[in-house]
Amino acid sequence: MARQTADSAGTAAGTTAGTTAGATVGPAAGTTTGLGTGVTSDEVFRVETHGIDPIPDEDRHGSAKDLFWLWFGSNLTFTYVINGALAVSFGLSFWQATAVVVIGGLSFFVISAAGLSGIRTGTATLVISRAAFGVLGNFPAGLLNWVVSIGYTIVNTVVGTLALEALFTDLGWAGGGDAARALALTVTLAMTFAVAMWGHATVQLAERWMAYVLAAGFGVLLVFVLPDADFGAASGGGAGFSGWTLAFVVMLAGPFSYLPMPADYTRYLPRDTSLRSITVTGALGGLVSSVALGVAGVAAATQTDMTDAVAGVEGLLPGWFQAVFLLLVLGGSVTNSILTLYSSSLNLQVLGIPWSRAKAIVISVAVTALGSLGALFLTDFTESLLSFLSLLIIVFAPWGGVFLADMLLRRCRYDTGALHTTARDGAYWYRAGFHPAGMAALVAGMAFAALTCDSELWTGPLVAPLGGGDLTLLGSVVAGLTYWALVRRSVPASLSASASASASASASA
Repeated sequence: MARQTADSAGTAAGTTAGTTAGATVGPAAGTTTGLGTGVTSDEVFRVETHGIDPIPDEDRHGSAKDLFWLWFGSNLTFTYVINGALAVSFGLSFWQATAVVVIGGLSFFVISAAGLSGIRTGTATLVISRAAFGVLGNFPAGLLNWVVSIGYTIVNTVVGTLALEALFTDLGWAGGGDAARALALTVTLAMTFAVAMWGHATVQLAERWMAYVLAAGFGVLLVFVLPDADFGAASGGGAGFSGWTLAFVVMLAGPFSYLPMPADYTRYLPRDTSLRSITVTGALGGLVSSVALGVAGVAAATQTDMTDAVAGVEGLLPGWFQAVFLLLVLGGSVTNSILTLYSSSLNLQVLGIPWSRAKAIVISVAVTALGSLGALFLTDFTESLLSFLSLLIIVFAPWGGVFLADMLLRRCRYDTGALHTTARDGAYWYRAGFHPAGMAALVAGMAFAALTCDSELWTGPLVAPLGGGDLTLLGSVVAGLTYWALVRRSVPASLSASASASASASASA
């Protein structure tokens, strides 16, 4: 594992390059280039040169409102329609399912607030989490997060490919067969890869402009689907405890999956950007899009069979809009994949890949392409992949609980230099590279989640005694409280000196 060499070299090289670029053409110099960031290291339609190295002040740009479009656009994905439909399938009525959808959307306030860590440190979330788990203790979650990111990118790519293939058929290419599917896959991958490879500024621009188009299209879809929804009581006697908990797991799993990445998209913001501004703007973006599409799924599920969600919704639409609907499914798949693919490239740098972000992303794209080819042409393992990915919430719910608890205890103050120091004398090396409290809290949360998980691949022994409820998400609460109990006195005391030293160094620089 080349973690120490890669991180140290990447930090030094990136910081030097960023400082030089910022000093000549950064916002402080009053110069703008291209489409407007004014930073050559992060310009639209140019390859971003920074990775996980701390973003220097002279290269920082943008404002909190950029986060609205980022989270709004990336969550205009058909997945939320499916999630809303699943809530109804668990026995909830229209209004009950809608309430769950709204509560799920409100969780974006937590995701957005976690972005403050990126503003304070100028680096990626999975670098910052070294403070909670230790340099080596952070590695397993980093690896699993990369697997999850690529897994969901494969699923989105397959969905987008099938939607585009169906569009080809509607347009008259009915006998295209493998050639049509291969072309659809190539187009879907190319759209995703090009934007994610260019980097942060291009990702933000693409999410914003695609959001305009997708929001208009999905707005029309709501007009067609919502009026005929059954607003009455749930069929079959309503949902029991099991149905309610499963609905919450489905609706909250999406926002939870973003916990390892909010700082990836705030690290370029100026240091004086406020917590309130990023929380409100980012949360509103994720809330509006996820709730709108979730409600569309709820409404559709009260009218038709949603076993095949795309076909189910398509059957509720007028013929002239069906081709547009397929383009919306494709566009939503691409906007979400762009986000996960970009973060996966930073993730690989955290894992020690000694390449630039733009080169590391090639690994993610190659694995995504191979997985998509396998799912589309060899054997349809999409359902099995989704089941596996959903099982990983046993890890990521507790991981999120520990990370958020650590961030709150530290008041989002970190020693940025120490986060990139992998030497044994680093502040976040702890004991043999592991933070005992963080690892103990993670294990406690995982144990609770595993005992109370109800999924296709695993049913915990406490599920039946608890009335069939799935309490996996509470693993985050167990992990967070355990971590707080173990370090509530030691963390604030230990961070004050290093954080103050780091702040003084940054100010003097």
